[in-house]
Amino acid sequence: MSFPDITQDLRALMPELRGRLMANAPLSPYTWFRAGGVAQVLFNPADEADLAAFLRHCPAHIAVTTIGLGSNMIVRDGGVEGVVIRLGGKAFGQVTIEPDHRLRVGTSVPDVKVARAAADASIAGLAFFRGIPGSIGGALRMNAGAHGGETTDVLIEARGLDRHGEAHVFTHADMGFKYRSSAAPSDIIFTEALFQGRPGEQAEILAEMDRITAAREAAQPIKEKTGGSTFKNPPGEKAWQLIDKAGCRGLVVGDAQVSEMHCNFLINRGNATGSDIENLGEEVRRRVKETSGIELDWEIKRIGRR
Repeated sequence: MSFPDITQDLRALMPELRGRLMANAPLSPYTWFRAGGVAQVLFNPADEADLAAFLRHCPAHIAVTTIGLGSNMIVRDGGVEGVVIRLGGKAFGQVTIEPDHRLRVGTSVPDVKVARAAADASIAGLAFFRGIPGSIGGALRMNAGAHGGETTDVLIEARGLDRHGEAHVFTHADMGFKYRSSAAPSDIIFTEALFQGRPGEQAEILAEMDRITAAREAAQPIKEKTGGSTFKNPPGEKAWQLIDKAGCRGLVVGDAQVSEMHCNFLINRGNATGSDIENLGEEVRRRVKETSGIELDWEIKRIGRR
C-alpha cells in the first residue's frame, strides 16, 4: 500500500532542511529480513543540527519512528505511517578515540566497527560488540549484549534529541539499563555514545574477536536473511531450548522459517512477507506457552501497520 505524499508540506514548514525526504520509500532494503512495507516519509538527516531542526518543525500529530541498520526489526506489510528517520553518513558514523581508553561513537556506527576500532587502539572491554548485529543506536535502546558483555558494562553517557529537537545527555544511571531494555524516554533519538574501555593487548583483543566470530558462524544462521535473536530469554531459561522443546525447530509459515541451526532465529527463505515472519513468531510463542507454560517476549521490534 502507499500513503498520501506529505513531503512537500514538510518542506514548506522547514525550507532550510538539508537532509533528504522521500515519499513512500520501501523499507525492506534497510532491514536484515528484507521484508515489509514502505515508510510514508523516509528522512535521512544531514547531521544532528539538521535532525534537531526537523524535529522542532515537524507537526506533533505526525508520528516519528527511528531505525538503524534494521537488524532487530520486522517492518509490517502495511507500512509505517508518518516519518521514519534513518541516521547515516559521516555525521553519525564517526568513531573517535579519546584519552583514558574512551571511545566517542556516532549511533549509526555498526557495533562490529566499534569492536574493531577499540582493538586497533588496544582498548579492551568492547570486543563483545563483535557478536552483536546492528548499530550503536539500537544497542543503547535495548542494552544489546553477547558473549558475556552488555552495553551497560561500558557506557559512560549517551546524547540524544527529544521530539522537540532539544538535546539531552544521559548518564549511565539515567539510562536505567535492564536485560535487553533501557528506561530512556521513548521519543529520544540517540546521536552519540561515550564508552569506557581499559588497557589491553591488541593481539589478545583480536583473538577474542576471532573466537566470537567463530562461535557465531558455528551456532547462528548469520548468512541468512534474519533479524538476530527473536525472543528474550525468560528468567532462568533459554528461549531456544523452550522453542526446541515445543517442536518448532524448522517450523514454516509462508516463506518464513524457524532456523534449523538456532531456533531462536527466524529466517526469510527468500520471499517471506513481514506478516509471514511475525505470524511465525506468534505461532512459536503460542506453542511454547502451550508446552511449557512460559510466555516468550519479543526481542525483535515490530513496526508499522499489519
